[in-house]
Amino acid sequence: MFDEGQLYAAVTQDADGQVRVHLGADHPGLNDATYLARRGEIAAAALAHTPGTPPPIIDYTAEEHGIWALVSERLVPKHELYAHSEYLAAKDALALPSGHVPQLTEVTALLQPLTGWSYTCAPGLVGLREFYGDLARRTFHSTQYLRHPSQPLYTPEPDIIHEVIGHANQLASPRFARLTEAAGAALTRMQTDEAAKFVADVFWFSLEFGVIREAGELKAYGAGILSSFGEMDAFRTMQIRSLDIADMGTLNYDITVYQPVLFAAESLDHLEGVVGTFFETADDDLCARLREQARTLQPA
Repeated sequence: MFDEGQLYAAVTQDADGQVRVHLGADHPGLNDATYLARRGEIAAAALAHTPGTPPPIIDYTAEEHGIWALVSERLVPKHELYAHSEYLAAKDALALPSGHVPQLTEVTALLQPLTGWSYTCAPGLVGLREFYGDLARRTFHSTQYLRHPSQPLYTPEPDIIHEVIGHANQLASPRFARLTEAAGAALTRMQTDEAAKFVADVFWFSLEFGVIREAGELKAYGAGILSSFGEMDAFRTMQIRSLDIADMGTLNYDITVYQPVLFAAESLDHLEGVVGTFFETADDDLCARLREQARTLQPA
């Protein structure tokens, strides 16, 4: 099951106020003092942010703008090949800048007229209930740092490229935006941690790593796939299962590798009918019943 804490480098603040980001052992920036200092600087700006006010403006470097521009350019042909038409139309409508890293205020200004969503800043991990509670209020928590320059097409953690190119383009679709809002509302209704994790895992296998059939081809709509240069080439070779909420909410998986099991909707209407209906109607009892259903169906 999904443990969102594994996705983000830990952020701590010393007694003297210095903010430190603790990267994983396999992170390409682990031994880069300049990169670590930059990550700490950006995280500190988010920690100092007052909720309800515009997110801080980050003075991005030429190198950081270059990473954004390179990834934006390289993702275009991948999206044309692999993204679902709903995502492509939303991407065209949002028209994110490709030559510079957008400020989160800029993302909000582009997104709000389309679907009413806004962006706020996060230093790294945001608590599950806080993150989904704000999704229910059409607010997305985003990091503001960029991946290490040595591997511009890879990141072991969500950065602003994932959270804006992946999610903001998705949220520019009224239909995907409604699903995301419904997921946030669903998790806020859950009383138990087990039920909350179940909802988060369904979100993982849909709005993060969901695929959908269109005109006889398998297309991606999940932000995790559509912000990953490598995963777009790989997702069609994975084990593809039909939408099954019990399976999606209980399947064990490893977040450090390409997802080997994906769940495909037969259409956008099918996605809304299955996943959307679950988000709209889920409560603790339903999640418990679905967990038990999945347990009894597992091979002995």
